[in-house]
Amino acid sequence: MTLSIAPIAVGGKLNISLPDATCFDVRIKQLQLEQDTAKSTFHPRTQTSHLDLNRSGTGLMEIVSEPDLRSPEEAGAYVRALQAVLRAVGASDGNMEQGSLRCDINVSVNRVGRPPGTRCEIKNLNSVKFMMAAITHEIHRQRAILESAPDIDMATVPQETRGFDEHRFETYKLRSKEDAPDYRYMPDPNLGELVLSKERVQAIRDTLPELPWETRQRLETDFGLSERDVEVLLRVDSGREVQYDGEISGSSSSAVAYFDRLCVGYNSKEGIRRSPKAVVNWMTHELLGQLASRKESFKDNHISVEQMGELIDMVQEKTITGTSGKLLLRYMLANPSQAPTRQIATELQLISFQASSDPASCGTSLFLPDLHTVCADAIAALPEEVASVRKGRKNVLNKIVGRVMKDTRGRADAPAVKALLEKMIVEEQ
Repeated sequence: MTLSIAPIAVGGKLNISLPDATCFDVRIKQLQLEQDTAKSTFHPRTQTSHLDLNRSGTGLMEIVSEPDLRSPEEAGAYVRALQAVLRAVGASDGNMEQGSLRCDINVSVNRVGRPPGTRCEIKNLNSVKFMMAAITHEIHRQRAILESAPDIDMATVPQETRGFDEHRFETYKLRSKEDAPDYRYMPDPNLGELVLSKERVQAIRDTLPELPWETRQRLETDFGLSERDVEVLLRVDSGREVQYDGEISGSSSSAVAYFDRLCVGYNSKEGIRRSPKAVVNWMTHELLGQLASRKESFKDNHISVEQMGELIDMVQEKTITGTSGKLLLRYMLANPSQAPTRQIATELQLISFQASSDPASCGTSLFLPDLHTVCADAIAALPEEVASVRKGRKNVLNKIVGRVMKDTRGRADAPAVKALLEKMIVEEQ
């Protein structure tokens, strides 16, 4: 059953951006409510169809767009943009693989300057990848039919409803149809029209959450993020869970909300926030990279905003080195804990030597030698290398730096070590 004759919204549009910075609008003809009848699965190998009636009666929303798409890439960008909007407003999680969103596409080809050709509909596509592949195959199929005809001007493509074979990446015929009457629409006297008052529509409009294009503009304008960084955050954010009735499962599952809290959480009393660039680098390169190496996604991240923020602060303040920070992040992902990041770093003896020279800063009675002492020991242990440096062979200094880094187990800042060694060697000379 369908309410196509009484849609709840008409005349919409969605602005689409392509990777090459091209932007265009896709007109949305109408949005209507329908009722699912069953799930039909066709098996090309056995030429049989299986019907799953468990979905019978399930309500669904159909979004009908105008023929404004000209390529598989444009169609893919449109569906991704639509997914982002549906997730943002909480209407759906947009998961195509699990059936929350499906696409029926109409494909036609025509010569430049000619009217659109006969369209063929491809049903029930369950991923953007398969949708783009189906469009590509259908374009080639229809072109081959037209170009092989004796009279190209009189050639036509049979109007059909087709399916898509996900293994062969080809479309196949399901049934022929002449026109819309083949759908056999008929009014249902038991199905009333859904009427939304202007007040209700305005209340919904006033309480809409931040939409994807607004989020993009805010991240680029307020935080100064690059287009690439914004794209990564939004792509990760598209995988967050959306619960029933649009309830989002906490800010921890939203990459953008996680980023926002990391940026503003440094010293809110004094109005100081963390560097957005440092935050996005630690999120996109380190955190997401570590999760990917563990075959996990952002929704599997159990490091709290407070823990991640403290880790970034410790690296920025040189309490720990960048290398130690990456090691600490890997350890925290593998060993979930509610303990503060500084406490975990101290237990792992990752506090840098500059910060470790004060025992109070470590929260432990263990007093580590300062960096000057470690450098002096390295100079005493490598007299030949020191002599070479004094003769002007500056590259040999790197070997002494390596010795200090080994003795400190990477807890010293390499540039600071190099500067201190050079100063000590020159002064002793």
